[in-house]
Amino acid sequence: MEAGVHLRPEAAHAEEIEALAASLSATGGGRIRLSELLADLNRSASVARVPAPAAHWGFQWDEEDVRSQRWWPQGITTSADHDESEVYDGRRVVMTSWYSKEFHGLHMGTRVTVVDLERLRYRHVLLVEAFTRGDGSVDVRPVEVHAGGIVWHGRHLHVAATARGILTFRVDDLMRVGDLGDQDRLARTTGSFGYSYLLPVRFSYTGLADPGHEPMRYSFLSLARANAQAHLLAGEYGRARRTTRLLDFSIDPATSLLRLSADGAAHPLSVDQGVEGMQGATKVDQRWYLNSSAGRYWRGSVHVGCPGSFRRCARMLPVGVEDIAYWPSQDELWSLSEYPGRRHVFAMKRSSFD
Repeated sequence: MEAGVHLRPEAAHAEEIEALAASLSATGGGRIRLSELLADLNRSASVARVPAPAAHWGFQWDEEDVRSQRWWPQGITTSADHDESEVYDGRRVVMTSWYSKEFHGLHMGTRVTVVDLERLRYRHVLLVEAFTRGDGSVDVRPVEVHAGGIVWHGRHLHVAATARGILTFRVDDLMRVGDLGDQDRLARTTGSFGYSYLLPVRFSYTGLADPGHEPMRYSFLSLARANAQAHLLAGEYGRARRTTRLLDFSIDPATSLLRLSADGAAHPLSVDQGVEGMQGATKVDQRWYLNSSAGRYWRGSVHVGCPGSFRRCARMLPVGVEDIAYWPSQDELWSLSEYPGRRHVFAMKRSSFD
């Protein structure tokens, strides 16, 4: 099947990010390593029974995050996606994305949560865009995307941005805001909403479509490996007559970015058809594993196999299931659920679906 869609890198923010780092450094903040963030996790998760037949282990957030009406969890990636050692700084790490609904008249954008699985401690990081004001000072504004899927690979974090394409963040750009008592600094970073840590978007991959082709909705992302090569998988959430495509992009191992063709765009290696209601998809040894949701009252399902011949494992997942990621050494599929009061992150034995 002809793809008819592609991604083109656009809108680099390198100068604004450097200016932001310099501004925050002047007040005791600035760039930090991810390992420094992992040493400053401020919230506790807890092991929990997950109400789904396929889940063999899981945890839940603290009470505030379990019940929040503002923040809704969506995407998941792990240190197994980051590199083949499957750990970062000696730790097993999970990252999840959340989007903000408008609540009490305020929309706070998108955040990622970094979880240390050994200690079940975590912290939220606000995703922002750095920009230059008319007076030459630097500020940030929240990134407003659904973030239905994320992939942490190498130095970069890729975030699904639906009709916009994909936003790419460099993990080395992680920044600490600094002394929250510094009112002058707060005036210069009005979009931080009091978050102690920020990650600014470095550039975007704009989604484009050829004439006669429907634009792609980049609803979710995942990482797959084949013959020691990493691939970025992207898919569409759709119901009724909407498309449910699955795309496979090659990742350049030297940069952890999408491999570009001679025309400067990233073209998918393949395009396949998924299933209605897909919330996430990954591939293991050429076999697809798709999560699908069924609304607020019914458990979700896993669909296993190849396009055109998926086998449905019905009602095996929690209500409100979202993205999916694969952990090779454990042979586990990881996912999460979104509804307030019923939010879990959980692992499933892949063999249970074979």
